[in-house]
Amino acid sequence: MAHEDEKMKNILLAGLVAFWATGAVAHSAMDETTPAHEAVLPEAPSEVVMNFLHDIRLTRVSMTHADQPAVDLDLSAYKGMEIDFTVPMQAMGSGTYVIDWRGLGADGHAMTGSFNFVVE
Repeated sequence: MAHEDEKMKNILLAGLVAFWATGAVAHSAMDETTPAHEAVLPEAPSEVVMNFLHDIRLTRVSMTHADQPAVDLDLSAYKGMEIDFTVPMQAMGSGTYVIDWRGLGADGHAMTGSFNFVVE
């Protein structure tokens, strides 16, 4: 009986590990951004670059500056799944810029994130 219990525990453990690994690969975490998160820049960039660990289809990227309403950035160059995105943006002077993004991972799960940088 003890042998059967041990065997069942091993099977359950293997199943949980396989389930966790599948979920971990399916989601696409942000790898890096340019400008880097919390960077301080002398002037506003003309674009933001977002690199993900796995394919993602971005559905929205918006920029907020100071007390201004959010502005949607142009994603028309991207129609499908990608890993690297270069998105043009307009400069709005000095202050804090917040970039919010959302998209769908390869498994269809909705994903969101944000990063910010400061222009002196």
